[in-house]
This record gives sequence, C-alpha cells and structure tokens, in this order.
Amino acid sequence: MASITFSGATGNFSLLPTAAVSENSNNIKGGFNPLKKNLNNTRKKHNGRSLVSTNVASPPLPAIAHPPPKEESGDGYDRSHVAWTSVRQERWEGELLVQGEIPLWLKGTYLRNGPGLWHVGDYNFRHLFDGYAMLAKLHFHDGRLTAGHRQIESEAYTAAMKNQKICFREFSEVPKPANFLSYIGELANLFSGTSLTDNANTGVVKLGDGRVVCLTETQKGSIVIDPTTLDTLGKFEYSDTLGGLIHSAHPIVTDTEFLTLLPDLIKPGYLAIRMEPGTNERKVIGRVDCSRGPAPGWVHSFPVTEHYIIVPEMPLRYCAGNLLKAEPTPLYKFEWHPDSKAFMHVMCKASGNVVTSVEVPLYITFHFINAYEETDEDGRVTAIIADCCEHNADTTILDKLKIQNLRLYTGKDVLPDAQVGRFKIPLDGSPYGKLEAALDPNEHGRGMDMCSINPAYLGKKYRYAYACGAQRPCNFPNTLTKIDLVEKKAKNWYDEGAVPSEPFFVARPGATEEDDGVVISMISEKNGDGYALLLDGSTFEEIARAKFPYGLPYGLHGCWVPSKES
Repeated sequence: MASITFSGATGNFSLLPTAAVSENSNNIKGGFNPLKKNLNNTRKKHNGRSLVSTNVASPPLPAIAHPPPKEESGDGYDRSHVAWTSVRQERWEGELLVQGEIPLWLKGTYLRNGPGLWHVGDYNFRHLFDGYAMLAKLHFHDGRLTAGHRQIESEAYTAAMKNQKICFREFSEVPKPANFLSYIGELANLFSGTSLTDNANTGVVKLGDGRVVCLTETQKGSIVIDPTTLDTLGKFEYSDTLGGLIHSAHPIVTDTEFLTLLPDLIKPGYLAIRMEPGTNERKVIGRVDCSRGPAPGWVHSFPVTEHYIIVPEMPLRYCAGNLLKAEPTPLYKFEWHPDSKAFMHVMCKASGNVVTSVEVPLYITFHFINAYEETDEDGRVTAIIADCCEHNADTTILDKLKIQNLRLYTGKDVLPDAQVGRFKIPLDGSPYGKLEAALDPNEHGRGMDMCSINPAYLGKKYRYAYACGAQRPCNFPNTLTKIDLVEKKAKNWYDEGAVPSEPFFVARPGATEEDDGVVISMISEKNGDGYALLLDGSTFEEIARAKFPYGLPYGLHGCWVPSKES
C-alpha cells in the first residue's frame, strides 16, 4: 500500500463544561473555558483533579488535505455540522490536553471506524454509508491521551483519489460508465464481485491472534490495519473456498473464535461460519434455509448465546435487481416484503443443527445488542432472549440516513421512533415468538442505536447496555444512554447540538460489577469542534474529556486493543 504523510494541527483550543447526566435527559448548558496553545508537557492540579497539559498536536508534517467540494448556489445543503462534513485531511496525530482525570488502569487503544469522506472532487455522495473509511484512535497510557485519525487505503479510496471519481459500487453509489459497452462491462464485474467496493467503513475488530481488521458487508472489504500507526497493511484474504460476495458486517469476535453469517442469494438462506484464531480459513458450522421470501433478509448483525447462534430473517430482504440498477431505489439494495413475514432461527453452535425457527412480528434492526438463554429449575434451556435496537418495522430509517437529509436538519422532529426490542424465542416447539419493548422507549427519547455491553457478558444474562438515544426534536440520535434492563430505566447524557458516536464500554481489570468501567465516545459539535469523552460506566457521569484540534465526522463502530502490559 502507498505511504502517505500528513500534517499535524496547531492553534487555540477550548474545553467545554461538563454536560449533563440525568434521568430522562435533563440537560445543562454552558460556555467555554479558553486555554492557551503551546502548553508545556507537565501535570497541573485543576479544581482538585489531575490535568494533563501538553501540546495539543504533534509537530507539523507535510499535509495532504481533502479540499471541500465547491458550494453549489441554492443546493440547500447545510454543511455547518462537522458530523456530516468530510474530514479536512487524511491524517493527524497528537497528544491531547485532558480536562478531568483518566483512570490509570485504562491502558490501551480505542479504535473507531466509520465513513470520513463523502465527496470526490465536487461530487457529493448520497448516503451516510457511502463515505470512504476513516479510522480514529484514542490511546490511553498513564492518564494521558494520544489521538489520531487516518483514511483506510482501500482500493476504492485510492482509485477515487487517483481518478477523482467513484470507481467501485458503494452502498448507494455506482461508477458512471463512459458508454454502453463500459456499462455492460461494469455489470459483468458486478456478478464476479470485481466492481463491489472494498471500502471497509463499518467496523473494526481485534482477532484472537491480535490482528486488527476493518470490515464492511463485502467480503473483499476486510482490511488489516496497524492499531498503533493506523497504517493499512493489506487485505485479509480468506484461505477457504466458501466463496460468496457478502457477509455480516458485525461478526462475533472473542479471544477464542470468530463467528459470522454468509447470506446465500442463490438458494435463499445463511451459512453460519467459524474461523479459529491464527488462521484465515472459515469453516461451516451449519446452514439455515429462509422460511419465506425471494431472498435472505439483511443480516447486518446477529447475536449469540453460550450454546446457540441466532440467525435473524428480516422482511427487509436483499434484492439482486436493485443491485443491478445504476440509480438507487428508495431501499437501495433491499426490498421490503412484509408478506414474507419475519423469523428468528436458532442453531446449535456445536452441531450446526437448527433447533427451532419461529415467526415473530415484523421488525427492522441494524444492530443486535446481546442474547442469552433462559433456563428452568433443572437447568434446561426453555427460551432464547435476544435484544436489538429495533426501528418499529419502519423502513424510512434508511432514507433518513441520506447525507442530504442529515445536513438539511431544520429543527423538526424527524427521527423515526426506535426501542430496545426484546425477542423471546421459545424452545418448546411453538411456531411463534414474541417481540416487545424491553423498557418504555420514552426513557431514552424513543431513539435507540449504536450499542455496546460489557464483553464479559456476551451471550449471557446481562443487565446493562450502552447506546445512542434521543433528546427530541432531532433528526439523528444525539444522546448517550445507559440502559438498565432490570430496573427498566435509562440515564442519558446530552450536549446540546452535539452528535455523539457509539458509546464503547471498557471494563476495569478485576471488576466484579457489570458496569464497573468507563464508556468512551467521540463527540462532533455543532460549531465544528469535537472532543473525546469518558463517562463512568456506573454513575454515567463525565470523568474526562479532551478536545480535538478540529472536529471529526461521525463514526460508526469501534473496538478495544489493550496494551500488552495491561
């Protein structure tokens, strides 16, 4: 991969006041606390708390900037919010000034992946999910914080930068053919997978062997990166012969295994796959045939329990016809088939056998939160509980994520309602399961997405989840929320006008309580600035923040890479 150098950034910076933590989103507003630039690398006491004072950025390097597209007169775009604006340059790294106190036990790197560039030349992309991947990092060590970001050098990104045009099929974007013959050639490349993007802009995972891989829904979009330098190291090449073009963007990854689902668009169904640490070979655990419909349902994510893989079959189904079209349809590469019903399938991890398939109410979800097994007094599993961020079976959520819609926010409440959807899947042979709200959606503002849990509770009965909720009116989730699934209550953090990214939970080493740890998020502010945020996982109160030299665009999903000595 090509090596690119970038600039650091310097200038005046401010620290914001602590934003509010409350029951049901009570919020606090406040002004800025200006600080001078070029501070010495020393520790000072500030209001009884340890304050790390450093240069905000590393020394300047030669820059490669992303010039913004030319403003089109009367195009209606409001590019003022940095969350929906392309990152200003390809790379930056530096130590940040910290307000508050970072726990000394927090040693490692939080990596966050997501779209960071929504234009090529003067052409603006259509959808949030089209943007070229930008990887951001927060490295914590001895109470100090170093941050950085870098574009992932996928084939799609490097080709676009070289040719100043889209060269691969993105979520809603298609390369513009020069003539009819090139259009026919592009269709042939689509069937072979050659024209599909490798723009790994969705998630990032640390495999059990230590390799760090950025992912999207195309299998070719699996890219290995260096978690320290953020260098793109190359493609993650699968060594098996399973083939296929797409997979779940959210595999289940632990220190001992890697599980994912491969949708079968020819014979509608899903293959459940396992990959052992240290290998690139995927092996089939079992297959689930779709119960209904012309194609498998979109499977962006899926949950597991200790003994089972839960395979969701949404009525929002893949559509080969839509993939072939040069212009996006309202549902992009999907079609809504409510008559085909919705199902949840349960597969045994050990045997690959499908132990039950049940019909459930119609649903739309991008992200499952967790799942666990319910048992009777004799320890026999009687049901599976699976929780997700559920959008009330409302397909308009996809259209709301068009970049133009996000930039054109007028103050009206246009975010579709969402809930913590709880599935109960009986294992007694019943053909029907249940879907209910796990708590009153008003607890989190009827917004719900971008979730994380304590990873020690993956597949087990759990109490807490962290996600993005809503303080209405809004057009996008704008709070961080801690969900208590036992008390059925939520605590909400809110900073007016800001857009927070996924709250990521990191447990304190040796902790015995589920919520003993910190929650990390990156915040994009309405004034163009941004900051890293740490909340106490238990109280959900702010414990530290650190201002970036400039605001970063909204990101999607992250992972934690612990320091080797931690």
